[in-house]
Amino acid sequence: MNLTKEQQAMLDGQHGATMAKVVKTLVMYGEAFGAQRMVPVTSKYGHTVISFGIGVMKPVYELYDELLRAGAKSMQPFSADPRPLDKNVPSSLLQDIVFHFMYSQQAHYEQQLRGLGLMDEDAYTCACYLPEAGNVPKRGEVLSWAESSAVVYANSVLGARCNRNSGIIEMMGSIAGFVPEFGLLTDDGRRADWVVEVRTSKLPDAQLLGSAVGMKVLEKVPYVRGLDKWLGTQLNDAACAYLKDFGAACASNGSVGLYHIENLTPEAVDEGSALVRENAPVYVVDDAELQRVKDSYPCIWKDLDAKPKLCFMGCPHMTLHQLQEWTMKVETALREAGNSRVVIPTVFTSAPGVIRAFNQTEYAARLKATGVILSYICPLMYMNNPLSKKMPVITSSNKLRTYTSARFYSDDEILEKITKGGN
Repeated sequence: MNLTKEQQAMLDGQHGATMAKVVKTLVMYGEAFGAQRMVPVTSKYGHTVISFGIGVMKPVYELYDELLRAGAKSMQPFSADPRPLDKNVPSSLLQDIVFHFMYSQQAHYEQQLRGLGLMDEDAYTCACYLPEAGNVPKRGEVLSWAESSAVVYANSVLGARCNRNSGIIEMMGSIAGFVPEFGLLTDDGRRADWVVEVRTSKLPDAQLLGSAVGMKVLEKVPYVRGLDKWLGTQLNDAACAYLKDFGAACASNGSVGLYHIENLTPEAVDEGSALVRENAPVYVVDDAELQRVKDSYPCIWKDLDAKPKLCFMGCPHMTLHQLQEWTMKVETALREAGNSRVVIPTVFTSAPGVIRAFNQTEYAARLKATGVILSYICPLMYMNNPLSKKMPVITSSNKLRTYTSARFYSDDEILEKITKGGN
């Protein structure tokens, strides 16, 4: 690793033993991936994927205490993934007891985050890149992030540069102010290894398409052709919402950190097919392939015919456009079904900043009238305990399906179930 004089001084302990450990960790991380040098973190804000105060994470709290005692602080104010709990989200008494013990360190951990440089008290969302959340990286900026759905969105839609780091590495990069240069921080690392040909009869479900692509290309970079037929060539609200969900599925069902959409995402617009490596394999996605992928999903409910007790939408967090669009969808479907309120307890999750903006629109009262609960929590953290795992929960999020016992249905299927009922 070729370090600058200042970086070497930090490694040698001239800025204290704790900072020397931070830099040594980053050096070892970079050398493991063949990095030759460090590059500055240039984004205005950082982000941390660790937002939940689980009692078993004692080593993390001890590490952060050591950093705080040494006066270490992130070079950029940062946002964090969503909080795990919200009293407005349905839960049983037993679940509340489990949550109390499971997240016993939440208050202490949030105090640590404030000391390390948290942006503000509401800076908790996995979709920190949404305009209302206030952490939108610019094209070409170098980030030190770990949240998989945020990394893939920042790289792909915004054109920023970030590797898929770990939660501890991302914080150390933000504290040191630099990260090792390899992978998606390099021009060569951002070239496409696969070509994905979309040949569906209509706009494919973003979650299903992302899942198919992620499972096929794994950690490689796909170049997607054919989506512009349905999405157009402008990164408007609808296209960005679609790509948010597509990317999250790519990242959780595979390990994709960057994708290119022909004629739409920044680098694909600028460079086109020149981004694609020579002899890159081609993966064709048609209606039959999407159905095959969907049919392959396991359901781990004890009773496969159980009636759903809860529905989660918004993993990653929903955009303002999605909240407005889904309000109208739910209203229309309820009228057609002859119902006034959803028949399955349903939670839409979004960033606190998005919720504030939504509450200033006419749609807020309309959504509330349907019985849908709007929350800022992380559905994954709600589901990540034995009691919640036993619940028959449904979702249209492939990320939530992948990491929990929630059962996947398409958006259209979810809409029917929450407004009309049935298994």
